[in-house]
Amino acid sequence: MSIFTSTGKDTETSGRSRHLLRFTPTQKTCFVIPKSRKQSERIVQAINRPTRDTAESFIYKWSDTREVRAPDSKAYAVLNDMEPPIPAGVMDAFRNYSIDPVPWSRKAEAIAELAA
Repeated sequence: MSIFTSTGKDTETSGRSRHLLRFTPTQKTCFVIPKSRKQSERIVQAINRPTRDTAESFIYKWSDTREVRAPDSKAYAVLNDMEPPIPAGVMDAFRNYSIDPVPWSRKAEAIAELAA
């Protein structure tokens, strides 16, 4: 999982699995929006082709690193639903692991939560 922080610097973290996850700004598919006065830290993963495999990958990474993040951190999966449609069960899988799925066609509804 590559994470681009607002500072543009690489960050590293390890989770329960003890695998070191290096977050670099070179692959801009995952972003950390830092905590603000109004919002907690937000992890945003963009997924171009949502499938069971891509969902499981982000769910694993979020679950593995969640304990080392602030307790009020939130995760969002921004999903391309333009073509093809999001497979059945993917949205529920994210919700079951406290990840808010955001279909691209409904991105305007999430702007208030994602804005600092």
